[in-house]
Amino acid sequence: MIRRYKSHSLLPYNTFGIDVNAANFIEFESENELIQLIKEGFDSPVLVVGGGSNLLFMDNYKGTVLHSCIMGVEVIVESSDNVFIRVGSGMKWDDLVAYTIEKGWQGLENLSAIPGEVGASAVQNVGAYGVEAGELIERVDTISLIDGTKRCFSQSECRFSYRNSIFKEEEFGKNVVTYVTYRLRKKPEFRLTYGNLRQRVDELGGVTPQNISSIVRDIRSSKLPDPVELGNAGSFFVNPVVSKELAQALVENYPSMPHYNTHDGRMKLSAAWLIEQCGWRGERVGNVGVYEKQALVIVNYGGATGKEIMAFADTVCESVKNKFGVLLNREVNIIM
Repeated sequence: MIRRYKSHSLLPYNTFGIDVNAANFIEFESENELIQLIKEGFDSPVLVVGGGSNLLFMDNYKGTVLHSCIMGVEVIVESSDNVFIRVGSGMKWDDLVAYTIEKGWQGLENLSAIPGEVGASAVQNVGAYGVEAGELIERVDTISLIDGTKRCFSQSECRFSYRNSIFKEEEFGKNVVTYVTYRLRKKPEFRLTYGNLRQRVDELGGVTPQNISSIVRDIRSSKLPDPVELGNAGSFFVNPVVSKELAQALVENYPSMPHYNTHDGRMKLSAAWLIEQCGWRGERVGNVGVYEKQALVIVNYGGATGKEIMAFADTVCESVKNKFGVLLNREVNIIM
């Protein structure tokens, strides 16, 4: 069923807790309904939202906001080693993770407790604790916002990279994700190299998807605020990737600086460490601040506007650039 609303609150659709409205808000439950909507036409500009865990609204949205309510998990192919599942883009991500663990399908357990919906996993290439969704995505089904045609993107066509995909680049704003197909494992092959994940899982009784998920949930809850209690979008910045020369020069001056090799010969730095070294962890300006337990997280203490949060983030970026010569990029999408 298609549901249409005028001057609709977007408070439930952004975890930062920004109190803004959409001039038009439309929900759909199937690809056919979406195609019908596109053929009928709607006011521009158009924004597709999920759970809003990666959005920062600057103001009321003057166009049309679309929200997928396409649900369901369908097994496409199953063998002794793998299972391919096609999932509706409107399903809550953590519900999918819990469902796959219950079924004994492995791969998503490290991505437990990430807010948002399935469609966003393909757009954002969500990742945590050594795993990225893009590694497990086989294909992404979309509908063109231009003419309502269907297109299936293969994994290679999605061009997944660190917290990025083709849907955030040249295909941005052109398509609506309707289904995502994942390739999951039925035999043990766990990722436990991140931090002290293996040690904590062993302490819990051994390596199982359930134990990995439980530890990941504990770690996330200890570091990240609950958006219901404190508005935030998780990590506001991505970890910067810099030249090896710059990283080595910084390490000479700051021997304790975390740094990691990347596949392309560059080095990834810890944005949280850089921000903390600039003295921002736990700092607050008005209704906005850096979370006391995790310097990557900017929080809305209540009543902050998107513009206030953005101004605060810009100040943090400027201080990191001045101290380290490193430019931080946002993981959060700014919606004007």
